[in-house]
Amino acid sequence: MYALVVYESMYGNTKAVAESIAEGLASAMRAEVAEVAGAPGVVGEDVSLLVVGGPTHAFGLSRVSTRQSAAQQAEGVPLVSRGRGVREWLAALRTSSAALDAAAFDTRVAKPRMPGSAAQGVARRLRRAGVRLACPARSFYVEGTLGPLVPGELDRAREWGESLARAHTVPVP
Repeated sequence: MYALVVYESMYGNTKAVAESIAEGLASAMRAEVAEVAGAPGVVGEDVSLLVVGGPTHAFGLSRVSTRQSAAQQAEGVPLVSRGRGVREWLAALRTSSAALDAAAFDTRVAKPRMPGSAAQGVARRLRRAGVRLACPARSFYVEGTLGPLVPGELDRAREWGESLARAHTVPVP
């Protein structure tokens, strides 16, 4: 049994958060990280915890049009996720375990009272897929559209991963 962290990331900020979450999870269980294009379409019985996240685009989960806009804003910055996004992956997701727990996260610009959250959309879609949420969705913050992450966010992500691992009682093999 292990944890699978699936992420979508345009500029690398969400990827860094996903990797830090996996580091925290690894304190108590095996954890693997997968960029959404390489994530399995079927999450098997060997996965006991699924953690899914992506960047907040236009107040929610990215769409083809918002990913195209993000690519245009990048101007020479190599993109991490180039194909399908978390929205499309979740729409096709199949699970083979009724015991699968999940958690949702996002990255978003750190502005007071900024509406919208990709993590909320991920959480809704996970529930629709019949997956039990282990905790409320979590946001991690970037300073601007391209980043960087707000100082301390990778530590917060690692600590969140540790808390998910403690709450999920699957020992390291």
